[in-house]
Amino acid sequence: MLAWLAADGTPGSGGGLFLIAPLGATAFLLFALPNSPLAQPWSAVVGNTVSGVVAVTVLLLGGSGPIAAGVAVAGAMVAMSLLRAMHPPGGAIALATMLAGDPVVELAYSFVLAPILLDTLLLVVAAMLFHRATGRNYPLGHYPEPGRHGTTDPDPLLRLGLEPEELQQLVQRFRQSTNIGLEDLAELLAAAEETLATKKVGNLTCADVMSRDLVTVSLGTPLTQVAALFREHHFKTLPVVDENARIAGIISQNDFIQRAIAAPQTRAATLLGRASRATMRWRGRAADIMTTPVISVKDTTPVGALIPLLADHGVQAVPINADERLVGVVTRSDLLAVLAEHIARNDPAFSD
Repeated sequence: MLAWLAADGTPGSGGGLFLIAPLGATAFLLFALPNSPLAQPWSAVVGNTVSGVVAVTVLLLGGSGPIAAGVAVAGAMVAMSLLRAMHPPGGAIALATMLAGDPVVELAYSFVLAPILLDTLLLVVAAMLFHRATGRNYPLGHYPEPGRHGTTDPDPLLRLGLEPEELQQLVQRFRQSTNIGLEDLAELLAAAEETLATKKVGNLTCADVMSRDLVTVSLGTPLTQVAALFREHHFKTLPVVDENARIAGIISQNDFIQRAIAAPQTRAATLLGRASRATMRWRGRAADIMTTPVISVKDTTPVGALIPLLADHGVQAVPINADERLVGVVTRSDLLAVLAEHIARNDPAFSD
């Protein structure tokens, strides 16, 4: 990162390009490690800025040489710690400022504003744009963030029963507050719970618990027939298969609801409360409203692997394949029944 540094305050004095090498480390953290607490905007901007302030202050007090440089770096570390803005390049900025010497003394605290603060802000903005363009989340929000459904509830696998303060106490207890954020810790704990749940259900596979007597429809099945199957069997989902019995899509009750909202209905039908009957006279096929692609697994997949899929991936049922053919389905109800039975069988609290 290059910044213009005038030799003095007069227009004709000349000048040069000043290389702020530590900002290269800041760029690495912001672009390569965006989840790190050390790379968040507060840490980067405040950490670099306060480090510059400390170093400039030492220079203005007449400090020079190795001892003064050590004092500047130590002071920067203390300031960053007090402000909870730990940013490793800040220590390097303090050292680089001390090594620059007289040119920085002439600029005094304006050197902190530009280039240190200005360049750090530009890097943070660039990192935000870059990560947004590449689909990454930066900066990280405060835990807990709203769930994927737009509500204030976190995702099911992140509902650990731990408050943000308790998570913060954990990272502080193990002195990891500068190494891991609360969001990452929550995800790690959720993954651990998923692994534990997988172990608790033993060696059960999808083949052991799936429904085998399937009711399916083809790509060309009329929507009227699909609706009749929903009414007859009280299903929440229906698999759609191709001519080779391979899963091609899945139709949920919500698909019909969305179709009903979008479909034109006559005023008379609406007034008479017959809108649902009107929707049954739609022209269309199963392929027109099915959801694709479909999340499916093999019949040899452990049951525990279905927990994150059925917890909150927007699906009510997971198709089960064998030799690329649909052989079964595991619904949320199936999974709950299996987990409940296994817990009751193995937990002494449920044996009475």
